[in-house]
Amino acid sequence: MIKLLFSFLLIGCAGYGSSAFAAHAFALYDTPKYPAGFTHFDYVNPEAPKGGELFLANPDRRTSFDKFNPFSLKGVAAAGMSNLMFETLTAGSSDETASMYGLLAEDMQLAPDRMSITFRLNPKARFNNGDPVLAADVKHSFDTLVAKGAPQFKSIFAEVKQCVILNDRTVRFDFKTLNRELPLIVGGVPVFSRKWGANTSFDNIQLEPPITTGPYLIDRYDVGRSISYKRDPKYWGNDIPSRKGMFNFGRITYRFYKDDVARLEAFKAGEFDVVVEYSAKSWARSYNGPKFASGEIVKRELTHSNGAGMQGFVMNLRRPQFQDIRIRKALGLALDFEWMNRQLFYGQYQRIYSFFNNSELGATGMPSQDELKLLEPMRSRLDPAVFGPAPAPPRTDPPMSLRANLLQAKALFREAGWDYRDGALRNAKGQPFTFEILDDQSALSRVISVYVRNLQKLGIQVNQRTADYALVQKRMEEFDFDMTSIRFPDVTSPGNEMFDMFGSKAADEKGSNNAWGLKDPAVDRLVGALVAADTRKELVAAARALDRVLLHKYIVVTHWYSSTHRVAYRNRFGIPAKAPLYYQADPYVISSWWQEKAR
Repeated sequence: MIKLLFSFLLIGCAGYGSSAFAAHAFALYDTPKYPAGFTHFDYVNPEAPKGGELFLANPDRRTSFDKFNPFSLKGVAAAGMSNLMFETLTAGSSDETASMYGLLAEDMQLAPDRMSITFRLNPKARFNNGDPVLAADVKHSFDTLVAKGAPQFKSIFAEVKQCVILNDRTVRFDFKTLNRELPLIVGGVPVFSRKWGANTSFDNIQLEPPITTGPYLIDRYDVGRSISYKRDPKYWGNDIPSRKGMFNFGRITYRFYKDDVARLEAFKAGEFDVVVEYSAKSWARSYNGPKFASGEIVKRELTHSNGAGMQGFVMNLRRPQFQDIRIRKALGLALDFEWMNRQLFYGQYQRIYSFFNNSELGATGMPSQDELKLLEPMRSRLDPAVFGPAPAPPRTDPPMSLRANLLQAKALFREAGWDYRDGALRNAKGQPFTFEILDDQSALSRVISVYVRNLQKLGIQVNQRTADYALVQKRMEEFDFDMTSIRFPDVTSPGNEMFDMFGSKAADEKGSNNAWGLKDPAVDRLVGALVAADTRKELVAAARALDRVLLHKYIVVTHWYSSTHRVAYRNRFGIPAKAPLYYQADPYVISSWWQEKAR
């Protein structure tokens, strides 16, 4: 399963007087790129026309939905809900690694001791029922998310002490600890009206249309088939700088398809307009024909500067068969990326080598002096290998080979008490080594099959199971899996979300993103150092040290990455002349393109 890590929340202050706020933006480490009085981001067209239609297919492999509440744990939220209907106090710039500009908040002020931040709401901000956005709504949203939302919120907001109403349009967030990233965290609080689901428990808000501030309204829907949003004619934020030139389509409709094959055929038939393709095989072999040759459909690779993040086969350390590091390392030796890249991926990928892949945050070579300052105090608790070279993924190109890797894996299994006999890899009690690989993508089945074939050469019995999105999501929330494929999002400035991914506390919180069940005081300490970094230099050192420790744990069999977004679209859209530096393709299309030709 490719599981997108929860990322809705992560999108310098000037002087402060007793009666006025002066800060239009906040940057985590550097000066904000856009000065006070800026009119729009550079990567949008401020003159883009509003109107027209955009048809899309279901994202994230979800084949249906049963709720409009994207923040509760129960159920599957409708596609597009978070991006199109909910807004936050601030908006991030896709030209920078960690900055925020006013959205619902028109300005902000960080306390001199950095233990609180105050936001003053834009007096123009309105919910889609016409009500003004007030401080009480912000506090209600924050308190509800922490107390009743999905577990990620409790983890992400763990260091926020409280939200305090100062007056009708001013709120202050107080912090428990000195954490440099917390202003960005609370700036990303999704805000909704106190009237939404007022007589219903939050987890039971299902198909009640949200009372929110975003640019779109639910127009119509057919559960399991489609949902259509229309642009709010009274949208309050058309001309504010962080929204100017954005969300231009008059209507956005998602149509749901059961599998990738049906979706691709529907795209070619004209049922929807844009597809982001993640399969190298499909991109190379299926995106061709008369409509592509004539220019009716454009096939394009969009460059970006994103770090590639982490994707791979994740092992659940809660399962006894994965608790020995020698076994985890052996399982990694069975994946033959070079063969896959030649035979399955048409040479389009590179191997992921880091949890912060393709960025300055990834560990390489020997630890630097800055990394050693963080690692040395924990030397007795760390694998001695951490102080050597960062581990590289195993290779099978000459002079290496799959056979040599499997022999090495066999030796590791033997050291861990597992030998091949009676047709299977068995322990001293005669029990066979078995596990299940769970996934919700039929397209990944051929990749899993190749990996399973190599594991079988070691005598490992693997059950390859493909299930629908909702079932897999439920099992993941309960940590009821052995191994699965997970895609964690790209991060340019990691922070508090690392506690949710790697923190010991999150390992026991159902629904958290600590899928591997990692519990390690050294990791907790390094995440803390990363979050507490005061400069970009300190952040880079902490991230590299954390990466180095995680890589030596062998908790994931790394996959592959590409430095472009593969996008095919009907040739009827306007696209900004300048692309952002850091972006995902789907949100970029939705927020920045516009219609030039009718369907």
